[in-house]
Amino acid sequence: MNRYDVVVLGAGAAGMMCAAEAGKRGRRVLVLDHADAPGEKIRISGGGRCNFTNIHAAPANFMSQNPSFCISALRRYTAADFVAMIERHGIAYHEKTLGQLFCDGSAMQIVTLLRDEMERHGAALRLGIRIDAIDKADTGFTLMVDGEEIACEALVVATGGRSIPKMGATGLGYEIATRFGMRLVEPRPGLVPLRLDPAMLERLQPIVGVTVEAATTSGKIRFDEGMLFTHRGLSGPSILQISSYWREGEEITIAMAPHTDVFDSLRSARERNGRQALQTALATVLPKRLAQVVIEAHPGPITLAECSDKILRQIDTAVNRWCFKPAGSEGYRTAEVTVGGVDTRDLDSRSMAAKGVPGLYFIGEVVDVTGWLGGYNFQWAWSSGWCAGQAA
Repeated sequence: MNRYDVVVLGAGAAGMMCAAEAGKRGRRVLVLDHADAPGEKIRISGGGRCNFTNIHAAPANFMSQNPSFCISALRRYTAADFVAMIERHGIAYHEKTLGQLFCDGSAMQIVTLLRDEMERHGAALRLGIRIDAIDKADTGFTLMVDGEEIACEALVVATGGRSIPKMGATGLGYEIATRFGMRLVEPRPGLVPLRLDPAMLERLQPIVGVTVEAATTSGKIRFDEGMLFTHRGLSGPSILQISSYWREGEEITIAMAPHTDVFDSLRSARERNGRQALQTALATVLPKRLAQVVIEAHPGPITLAECSDKILRQIDTAVNRWCFKPAGSEGYRTAEVTVGGVDTRDLDSRSMAAKGVPGLYFIGEVVDVTGWLGGYNFQWAWSSGWCAGQAA
């Protein structure tokens, strides 16, 4: 039987970070993953350049049943700490909008960094494996891995969520949590495009590919970012952001010209040139094709002079208070993250240790902590992985 101090399940961002940190403490570490290569979600993230953190990362950028749970980890290992490691490895990076940091080169630089850190501190990595069983022992755990028995004092679950199953995502982490009596917050797709019903899709077909800066609202949550009309519904940053908060059957409200008083703009245009077509005037506020779709949905007067204030207000509402119920989301197939997961009530916020199961830890996406789009989920991986690495 092979014995290790720490076995980490999952060679993603959180798992490799934890392994490197535990190795620094002199712990004998083994990382196991069923994939053929480590860090696959890192590799594809950010269009292949990896949005590895956000300089504004703070607890307010994360959702959880317990919003305060992430505070300790994010304060103990910050975005600045990870940036310092990036710089030590000589990786060039740049800031995009809203504090998002990307590699100048390939996202594989981040994977290489993590592998180098693990190797430097003695953490072993085994890929393409199958876990047949996990059992609690008197002092730690025993695992059956491809027919081989492995023992460890500490077991760290960094298996991620169910998002992007074609990359091998599974619900293993949730199964392990349930196996050891831990509670789950129901997992669901997050940061995912939303679908529209067939009738609405048919009406919006002429504007597939059109983008606008939009404000999307669900309940009290609002995001102001880009929105894209697609063949199946809506996507773009503002939609992906709100999707993590939206629940089936709820309405969302979209402002497609959030910084413009459309009624006032159209009324002013009417005063200047009443003979101007309503659609032409609206096209000064919205993309031309979108303006056409909005007007076609509200047939009536053609010129501004023929439009009463009531009609102009109806157009304003159609543009900046578009309320509807999405038909659903695109699901785990395209979701960037999984919302929900291991209930934080059962975890210690400083170490990520399971309160009722000595030696068991959960980190990263498998935990009920989900960040906004823009590097926040990677920062949670680094922070939670670091914390477990100090304790496991």
